Amino acid sequence: MKVLVINAGSSSLKYQLIDMDNENVIAKGNCERIGLDGFIGHKTADGREVEKEMDFPTHKEAFMAVVEVLTTGEGKVIDDVKEISAVGHRVLHGSEVYKTSTLVTDKVIEDIFSFRELGPLHNPPQATAMKACQEVFGKDTPMVAVFDTSFHQTMPPKAYMFGIPYEYYEKYSIRRYGFHGTSHRYVSQRYFEITGKDPKGTKIITCHLGNGSSLAAIQDGKVVDTSMGLTPLDGFIMGTRCGGIDPSVVTYIMNKENLTPDEMSNLMNKKSGFLGLSGISNDCRDIQKAASEGNARAQLTVDMFVYQIRKFIGSYAAAMGGVDALLFTGGIGENSQDIRYDICSDFEYLGLKANKELCMNANRKEVNFAEKDSKVEAWVIPTNEELMIAKDTVALLK
Repeated sequence: MKVLVINAGSSSLKYQLIDMDNENVIAKGNCERIGLDGFIGHKTADGREVEKEMDFPTHKEAFMAVVEVLTTGEGKVIDDVKEISAVGHRVLHGSEVYKTSTLVTDKVIEDIFSFRELGPLHNPPQATAMKACQEVFGKDTPMVAVFDTSFHQTMPPKAYMFGIPYEYYEKYSIRRYGFHGTSHRYVSQRYFEITGKDPKGTKIITCHLGNGSSLAAIQDGKVVDTSMGLTPLDGFIMGTRCGGIDPSVVTYIMNKENLTPDEMSNLMNKKSGFLGLSGISNDCRDIQKAASEGNARAQLTVDMFVYQIRKFIGSYAAAMGGVDALLFTGGIGENSQDIRYDICSDFEYLGLKANKELCMNANRKEVNFAEKDSKVEAWVIPTNEELMIAKDTVALLK
């Protein structure tokens, strides 16, 4: 069975075609600059690459390009689009309606679009992409929606409620939802597969660290708390997001700078975090390089990132009454050995002893870099959200 996995943005369409008989990626690529001067980059498992400019007025033309590049020319990997058994879509926000992955219907697409205020940058284009997918593949090709928020739906009310009047939860569903759920779910499940441990009785903290970052406290295999909130803005500093701040900072800056709500949202989402603090870049690699060269603001940014994550880990260990393992994933979690080690240093009081040499050689590998006598494990587990989406798709079809 071949499953096409789609991650749609407002002007992009990332895809992977996966053979679920062996869980291998057959081909992957990205349609960029939809609505502008389009471009597609496509790569097959055997190393063939296709890069060309194409006209993508809408997501429909992008899907047509995906079909073309998969079935014809230098990037061909299948003879006919009918070889694709189903399409799995990543969706940012499912509100409280979708607690698990679900088969896509017209009603589901309408619901996803209706959650646009909860996920304004992601939900509308993802709903649009589903409609476009139907037009290109036909409604006979089943589609599945996999929600970033669904894995976190096991949180108890004491973890997901905010201290605002209860009526706003009832009227607008304002609460903590959490994101990166597909990644947190994949990494935690993979940990149990690697170790052979039964989820029951375990306490783990998954650290998805990248341009967008979040932590999840997982007890007995279920999320009990997570760092992101109503939107992906909450938690700790990220590439361009400020993370959790005193709410009065928001109104103070708005009053001082005469900003509208949308302008303030833009400042917190796109001009803050690594970029705003360092004044250099939103890329952690650039920040670390500048810090190593003596840039004080870059060093402050790195220090804040590590410090805030350590605070979350400590609070989650307290909430669960201990921790058995820390799991690192995402672009930074998998590739930045220095940040991983700095986060795990001085955690002996939790029972964690990190091995520096193991940590420095653990990039992009499934490795436990804790000392042998450490009571708490520390793993790098590369994430695979696309495979998780494909697995959900197959499971729902069966």
